[in-house]
Amino acid sequence: MTETALAYAKVNLSLDIVSKMPDGYHSMQMVMQSVSLADEITLTCEKGEGIRVKSELSFLPGDARNIAAKAALAFFNYTAITGYRTHIELVKKIPVCAGLGGGSSDGACVLRILDKMFKTALTRAELEKIGMEVGSDVPFCIDGGTSLAEGRGEILTNLTPLPECFILICKPPFSCSTPALFKRINVDKIKARPDTPGLIKALSRSDLTGVARRMYNVFEDVLPRGGREIDEIKGVMQDKNAIGTVMTGSGPSVIGLFENGDAAQEAYIQLRKSYKECFLSRTVERLGYK
Repeated sequence: MTETALAYAKVNLSLDIVSKMPDGYHSMQMVMQSVSLADEITLTCEKGEGIRVKSELSFLPGDARNIAAKAALAFFNYTAITGYRTHIELVKKIPVCAGLGGGSSDGACVLRILDKMFKTALTRAELEKIGMEVGSDVPFCIDGGTSLAEGRGEILTNLTPLPECFILICKPPFSCSTPALFKRINVDKIKARPDTPGLIKALSRSDLTGVARRMYNVFEDVLPRGGREIDEIKGVMQDKNAIGTVMTGSGPSVIGLFENGDAAQEAYIQLRKSYKECFLSRTVERLGYK
């Protein structure tokens, strides 16, 4: 049995850290959006044992350390399906360690493929539950679209879809450590936060400009390095008429929202002169899981 599907990247329109929980994790409040930049996953199951992952990126693990393999193992454990050797082939388009949820999206896509392949008819809630065992962003990536994610990312509320627009993504050539950023955050001393209620209201009115004006990420204020470069990328996007810019996730990728395709293309061309990992994408709506 073989199935192929796309694993869509996610971006943060906003990211706020509400509190630190007793278990040491942080309680988040994020508005997240799926975009058309995607990995391609081909999954083959046949009689046998074991889970392997293949990718053109030599530094990605091919065993249980890979989130795609973790997702497959979690699926088989949950459904008690046994006796299948699973081969997962990844065609990576989403940059790694970029704040774009590439690994989480791969894991969610594997769960969707296996649910279809084995006709298990799992509900969205069940798939999200399995996904939470794999990674905090996996539950959102199960169905995608536009959502408010709270807690560690597992408490999801569907929002009015972001109006269609062009989303330019640019990743500078360095990575940000998510654990290191969390260590630099003092929740009680965060001075600037996104206007999450206002952003949600703007979405409900399909007010793209209102959304763009309220995009904010608290991690931008504690970057140990690269802050100036992120500001420079934002500046190029704004000079080319982006209506809003923000760093996504724990970075370092920056996104810009554009109403005009020509303006987005001009910004893309300009940024590509300095940054290899630049992508022009569109919004993707929910996949429709119940």
